[in-house]
Amino acid sequence: MELQRPLLLGAIAVLAFMLLTEWVAFREEYAQNNRPATAITSSGSMAGSAPDFVNDNPMDSSSSDTAPAEPSASDDIPTLVSPQLAPADTDGYTDSRSTVTVVSDVLKVKIDLVGGDIVDVALPTYRARLDTPEVPFQLLQRTPQLQYYAQSGLIGKNGTDSRNGRPTFRADADSYALGDKEQLVVDLLLTQDSGVEITKRFTFKRGDFLVDVEYLIDNSAATAWRANLFTQIKRDGSPDPAAASNGGMGLAPFLGAALTEPDKRFRKISFDDMEDEAYRATLPGGWIAMVQHYFVSAWVANPEQNHDFSTAVTRNGDYIIRFTSPETVVNAGSQGSIATAFYAGPKDQYRLEEISPGLDLSVDYGWLWWIAKPLFWLLTNIHDLVGNWGVAIILLTVLVKALFFQLSAKSFRSMANMRRVQPKIVDLKERYADDKQKQSQAMMELYKKEKINPLGGCLPILIQMPVFISLYWVLMESVELRHAPFALWIHDLSVMDPYFVLPLIMGASMWFQQRLNPPPPDPMQAKIMQWMPIVFTFFFLFFPAGLVLYWVVNNLLSITQQWVITRAIEKGAG
Repeated sequence: MELQRPLLLGAIAVLAFMLLTEWVAFREEYAQNNRPATAITSSGSMAGSAPDFVNDNPMDSSSSDTAPAEPSASDDIPTLVSPQLAPADTDGYTDSRSTVTVVSDVLKVKIDLVGGDIVDVALPTYRARLDTPEVPFQLLQRTPQLQYYAQSGLIGKNGTDSRNGRPTFRADADSYALGDKEQLVVDLLLTQDSGVEITKRFTFKRGDFLVDVEYLIDNSAATAWRANLFTQIKRDGSPDPAAASNGGMGLAPFLGAALTEPDKRFRKISFDDMEDEAYRATLPGGWIAMVQHYFVSAWVANPEQNHDFSTAVTRNGDYIIRFTSPETVVNAGSQGSIATAFYAGPKDQYRLEEISPGLDLSVDYGWLWWIAKPLFWLLTNIHDLVGNWGVAIILLTVLVKALFFQLSAKSFRSMANMRRVQPKIVDLKERYADDKQKQSQAMMELYKKEKINPLGGCLPILIQMPVFISLYWVLMESVELRHAPFALWIHDLSVMDPYFVLPLIMGASMWFQQRLNPPPPDPMQAKIMQWMPIVFTFFFLFFPAGLVLYWVVNNLLSITQQWVITRAIEKGAG
């Protein structure tokens, strides 16, 4: 029985199924991410005046006899439940326009004096579009077009924030710039009615997207000061800018929230998951994040404490992920501090790994991350030497091909031998057309006589599949390839070839490689094989040019290797 051809066909079918599955998943993700945004009125408010606050309701550590109330969709700022605290109706879209602007070498940030929230983050070192280098990529913003910003505050007995309102800080200037300094400190000041002085300090560092946020409490009151830190990221359901820029057929990676758990280092929580059920857990240390293609924002919790993590959906359709920290006590006449940190920038997995364990997994390589990470390390080191990501992909392909050289050679020898004995196989099929058992026995004797392994052609291909899928994710997820040029018409390796030249070359190379293989004896198999280059070309029309470049180079190397081996075997047989 001829096993080689069905198994080889099965291997190709598995790869095609993987590609189709990924493409369908991206299309579904794209449809979800492009849901209509909440309507905005001409006055700048969300349509309707329903309050958009959602309650986290952790236990009030200062009132052990008070049980948490049921969560509701009426509180934006989390509250430690207290009988004397009542929720207030507050409109979801607010723009106090009392902001301070902070500019470093990699960040341009606006901080609202009401609450001290980070309401706008632009990334000067990342352009919004390839054709507008002067316009930085906008990650966070609080506008009628997009509600996506980071909040933090103090709640509890002596907290500054509640559902009744947010504190208004004062600053010494309207704008701050890092300039030639290595570090920039921006202080927002607040004096409570009790006389307690609170400083909300933001520290920016050169070349770093991580901002240290610290509350300094100077308690000159006669009693102890008590409050809990909360941090949260709030985003509406508008689509990922990267997905939208790729068009209707483009890729749409995960858009949503994420956090880390002791038994699951990276847990994704989609917007649909938030709508179905609120997440609530008490976890040690960790972080919360909003993830999109290439970029991430995250609050980092104190690793030495347990924090209450939760998600919520507001009545206006905004999505919140947050954590609330344990109570901090500052005795009368003393000083204290509460620290956290906020990251807003690219998915730089090495920097994210330094910030907090598991945060680097926001660069989502899927279950094959253990293969993808070494491939990415190799790709970046090659790029450091050659300075061009396209050339780096080509050299990486050569190295991967060299790694599997012997496996590929074994596969090509098997297919070349199958091609050599193909006339004998056809003769056996005709001779024993009415007796399948004798036909199978005769073919096995032929394989044994010619020293041919019918499985030798497909097993090496199956072994290489995980490497290809891993490299697919590396090229698709790496922010380093965003707007990275290669040569000629390829100005951005992270998006599809604008003229479809690489996919067409890939299809042609796949067709030519197919001609080097022995033709399938079964007519149906032959027709399926003839369609494979067309099907793969269609898929690759919309894949990132970097991935198609890898496949083209891999095909050309395979064709060269297969042609040399086939010629040598046919020459030896002659």
